[in-house]
Amino acid sequence: MSVERAAARLREFAERDAAASPLYQLLAGRAAEDAEVAALLGDRDPRLLLAAAHRLVQADPIHPLSAYYATLGGASGPDEGTWPLWRQFVLERADRVRELVSTRSLRTDDVRRAALVYPAVALAAKQARGPVALLTVGSCAGFLLLMDKFGYRYQTGAAGQFAAGPAKTPLGLHCVLGGDPPPLPKKLAVKARVGLDAAPVDADDPDEFAWLEACVWADQPERVRWLGVAATMLAKEGPELVAGDPVDGLADAAGRLPAELPLVVVDSGLGLGERAGDYVAALGRLAAGRPLWWVSDEPYDSALHVLMPGRDDLPGEPGEGVLGLVRWLDGPPQAQALARTGRHGQRLEWLPPTG
Repeated sequence: MSVERAAARLREFAERDAAASPLYQLLAGRAAEDAEVAALLGDRDPRLLLAAAHRLVQADPIHPLSAYYATLGGASGPDEGTWPLWRQFVLERADRVRELVSTRSLRTDDVRRAALVYPAVALAAKQARGPVALLTVGSCAGFLLLMDKFGYRYQTGAAGQFAAGPAKTPLGLHCVLGGDPPPLPKKLAVKARVGLDAAPVDADDPDEFAWLEACVWADQPERVRWLGVAATMLAKEGPELVAGDPVDGLADAAGRLPAELPLVVVDSGLGLGERAGDYVAALGRLAAGRPLWWVSDEPYDSALHVLMPGRDDLPGEPGEGVLGLVRWLDGPPQAQALARTGRHGQRLEWLPPTG
C-alpha cells in the first residue's frame, strides 16, 4: 500500500468528482494532505472512506459531527471546525474504518438514476409495441426494477414540465431535461422483472440498508429519503434478484423471464471496464433468441464505445455518462447515443441526432 497513491486518489476525487458536495470536497481534500488519514484508505475507492465515516456517524448520532451530516438531520455547512472534528472521529475509530473500507463494496443504488434511464426504456418498449421484460444488471438492491412504478417530472426549457409514469405513486423524481428530446412515452408496461448483481443487497436487512444510506453523500438528504420510500415499495413488489456475474450470469438471469416477452436489459454505473466487449457479446448471444434492447447509462468508454467506436464527441466531464439505446432485431445491433447524464440523476442533456 502506498500512502502517496491513496492521497493522490483522494485529491483527484476532491478536485474532479466532489463539486456537488461541499462537505465531501472539503474532507477528501484535507484527507489527501494528511498521511495518517490517507493511510486508512489503502488501495480502495476514496468514496469508501467517506462512506465508512458516514456509517460510523450513523451509529453514533449524538456525536457533534452529526451536525454536519444533513442525512442525519444536521443543519451546519462545512466550516473551520469540520475537518479537525472529522479527523479526530475517524482516527479514534481507525480499526473500524479500515475494516469497513477493506471489506465493503461501494453501493451506488441511487434511486434517481431511474429518471435517467426511463426515457430510453420507454422508447424501447414503444418500439417493442407491447409489454416488456426488464433485466437490470448491477442491480444492487433492485430499485431500478421499479422504474415503471415511479413518477417523473422532467423540467424542459421549451415545454415547461413533462410528466411520465403513474399519476399516483409514493415516489416522484425530478430531472432537468435539456436539449431537444423527441416526444417521450408517458407510460411503461413491464410484465416481468429480474435483477442480476454479483452480490445483491437485501434492503430489508437493517445493516445492509444502513450501508446503502452510508454510501449516499452526507449532505444530500433527499437521496436518503428516496431510498427509504423505494425500499418500502421494493418490499411490497418483491422482484427476483439473482446473484451472478454480469457477463457469465447474464443468460441464466434472462432465462428466468418469459421468452415470449421482448427483453430490455438496463445497466447504470455498472463499470465493466475491459470486460465491456464481453458484456456486449453476451447481449448479442441473447438477442439471437429474442428481440432485445440494451439501455446503458455509463461513461462512453465503459459501454457504447464497443458499438460506436471513434466518437470523440461523446466522452464528457468527470461524473457524466452517456444514455445509450441499442436494438437487436433481425440483424446487427443499431446503436444510438441519446443523451448525457448527470452523476446522481439530476440532469439529462439530449444529444442531437447524427448521420
